[in-house]
Amino acid sequence: MHICFLMYPWEQVCAETDTTLRLVHECASRGHTVAITTTSGLTIRDSNVFGFCQVLKKGQKISEKVPTFYRQAEFQKARLPMAGFDVIFMRANPPLDNLALNFLDSIKDDTLIINDLEGLRIANNKLYTASMGGAASEFLPSTHVSKNRDYLQRVLEESPCEKMILKPLNGFGGHGVIVIEKNARQNFRSLLDFYIGEGEQSNYVILQDYIEGAEEGDKRILMLNGEPIGAMRCVPASGEFRSNVHAGGSVVKHVISKEERRLCAAIGPKLVRDGLYFTGLDVIGNKLVEVNVLSPGGITRINKLNRVRLQRQVIDFVENIVNSKDLLQQRKSAFRSAVQNAHIEH
Repeated sequence: MHICFLMYPWEQVCAETDTTLRLVHECASRGHTVAITTTSGLTIRDSNVFGFCQVLKKGQKISEKVPTFYRQAEFQKARLPMAGFDVIFMRANPPLDNLALNFLDSIKDDTLIINDLEGLRIANNKLYTASMGGAASEFLPSTHVSKNRDYLQRVLEESPCEKMILKPLNGFGGHGVIVIEKNARQNFRSLLDFYIGEGEQSNYVILQDYIEGAEEGDKRILMLNGEPIGAMRCVPASGEFRSNVHAGGSVVKHVISKEERRLCAAIGPKLVRDGLYFTGLDVIGNKLVEVNVLSPGGITRINKLNRVRLQRQVIDFVENIVNSKDLLQQRKSAFRSAVQNAHIEH
């Protein structure tokens, strides 16, 4: 297969923990043609979308140790048609670059893109979980999204909870997430002014019920094709309520509970319908807080905690899809040939 990773610059990869690197290494180990590029490397020429790519040189020895592979990897530069790839992995860091999706719209029917472009458009922010209904609603904390300061102040005052979570709609990695306590609500208006801002550039914020047990950390559950494949628990650092690794949290082994499997079963079908095949669920207690659809991480840490290699399952999945598409195309070509040659037999 020919696989392109639309990602962050190669020199920014953290070899010890990076999930994308594990996927790249698995593809290279299987002998696939692997290229990487960035969103700024996309271009259009004669109505065709190209990428200024770095292509892993064929024939180089692929070390079994991923950090060693990273240090020894050799590339050659090439401007390549994006439609020539069987698979494109969308692995750029948040926030979502909508212009990059527009570049790829013309090839989305011919190339497997993970995750699907339309799925990324509708799910790249926290509104995706806030607007879920049906079976999923059981697993969602009470959530309010607004720019209206008076409304948000009223929500805080009327909430039965003594604490709520305030965070920016488009934040990631735990940035800007704070706990609001009712007995300190005299500062709330000032915080809203800071988070929302003024005029046309104002921002939406999320006000969400504080989930009991949040101080014990949250769980990252990796989902593949609507099914959980692995998990870990992120534990906050001392004196910190955010459990994100970027905020100083640590990770420990986690076995997915029966209730968490019920949550996954409720969420999984929607993820698949929206083309969100590889995602990360952030769960506190038994409540879904966020769905990570753009460059979900955690493979390296889950692998280490459980002595597994989840990247194998991910690449198995994409290989099966591409092989099925190729087989279908071959059958269709054979049937067309039969129809085309029908007049010869008569």
